[in-house]
Amino acid sequence: MSVSLTGITTLLRAWSDGDNQALDQLTALVYRELYRLAQSHMAREKPDHILQNTALVNETYLQLVDLRGIEWQDRSHFFGVCSQIMRRTLTDYARSRLYLKRGGGVERVSLDENIRLPDNDPSAVLIALDDALRDLARFDERLSQIVQLRFFGGFSVKETAEAAKISERTVRREWKSAKVWLLRELKRGKNRGK
Repeated sequence: MSVSLTGITTLLRAWSDGDNQALDQLTALVYRELYRLAQSHMAREKPDHILQNTALVNETYLQLVDLRGIEWQDRSHFFGVCSQIMRRTLTDYARSRLYLKRGGGVERVSLDENIRLPDNDPSAVLIALDDALRDLARFDERLSQIVQLRFFGGFSVKETAEAAKISERTVRREWKSAKVWLLRELKRGKNRGK
């Protein structure tokens, strides 16, 4: 079933205007895409992770219900926020399960389109990556947004460009810059942990 982009945008705006039923209708329309987004996030986790795709989608929905004051721009904005919620959920879970000092035990992560976190301790890597991403956001918010959309959201270059309202060429260039910056920060964290 093809979901109308104008239908999603209309529901997003209705929800922003206080129509709580619009969120339920919206969720029904975009559930498959949210599930795919959850799969993208969970692919980087241990296979025996307590959260599963459906649980991550449900947790995202619960957090969406509590959001107030967001003026939804479009479909890309919505999925970007959902991806960010999923990342935070998984990071919070990892933080609650590990009692590591910041950056301790971190391994180098290859930031490319088919990124996979190391199997030996993905929670520690996720926490270190989240810390580095927060630092990146303080340094350059747009670079951070590109990483969140590409790495955590599984967005294509084109989808990232649409969400960030920049050219695909800019996405490619800034994606490379962000990877270099994050790898340097992750390596620094690993060296501090020794």
